[in-house]
Amino acid sequence: MRNFDELSEREMLALAISNEEEDSRIYADFADGLAENYPASAQVFTEMAAEENEHRRRLIDLFASKFGEHIPLIRRQDIRGYIPQKPVWQARPLGIETVRAHAHEMELAAARFYRQATARTTDASIRKLLGDLAEVEDTHDRKALNLEKKLLTDSARHSEEEGERRRFVLQIIQPGLVGLMDGSVSTLAPVFAAAFATHNSWNAFLVGLAASVGAGISMGFAEALSDDGKLSGRGAPLLRGFVCGVMTFGGGIGHTLPYLIPNFYTATAVAMVVVVIELLTISWIQWRYMDVPPLSAAAKVMIGGALVLGAGILIGSS
Repeated sequence: MRNFDELSEREMLALAISNEEEDSRIYADFADGLAENYPASAQVFTEMAAEENEHRRRLIDLFASKFGEHIPLIRRQDIRGYIPQKPVWQARPLGIETVRAHAHEMELAAARFYRQATARTTDASIRKLLGDLAEVEDTHDRKALNLEKKLLTDSARHSEEEGERRRFVLQIIQPGLVGLMDGSVSTLAPVFAAAFATHNSWNAFLVGLAASVGAGISMGFAEALSDDGKLSGRGAPLLRGFVCGVMTFGGGIGHTLPYLIPNFYTATAVAMVVVVIELLTISWIQWRYMDVPPLSAAAKVMIGGALVLGAGILIGSS
């Protein structure tokens, strides 16, 4: 591994060429990864990739005129002190804000490299090109913003934002809501049946814990195996399964934890308050993300919860 200060002008130009090639490929990968969900933003990165390719051609022309046709292979990872880039462009699906933040970091790193290289160069033509490229990289954020204004019309931006919201609902909110509803409602009967059958807080807690864990595992696997998300657009099955399983467990454990209180009647009163909070939370999520009228959402959830709760109390008391 080499120190940056040890590089000759020939080697610095070779490193600059390698950097521009890599940055161009990364922007092209961003464009490819965003094309399906963010077509207008993908076009912005296509334009940026083309500009990086133009920088590479200018550097190659200068290198050939100064040092000949052979360009030695020197890469970022060969230089001590370079921080390896996190390969966010390999992840699918790409998040638009993550991509924009990473592109901003890339431009800052490129401008810093060109300024350092310019300071160590004595050849006038090399200094001029490196200095020009440093200024270009410094203004890339502004150019990217201008490209976005040109390509990302109000309708295109609105379409991308709506698509992003829809994917968030399908991939996170929907499986999470299904899990929360199942965990909050389906575990009511066994928890309160055990509580009223034994009048023992610890027994009710153990039943609730077992029901919550079992339901979480079951719902997590059911969601993950329901479909692979490719045709439905519901995203990675493992993520959906994890979200669904965690929310199922959370919905069941919420009204189970009060039974850690030794006094049965106090624990039951607190548990019922928690149940009401859980059902109201479900209603709010349905209203906020599913466009269900708030009164309708609250009525449906409360009626269903009350029926299951009543069944559990009736069975436990019989």
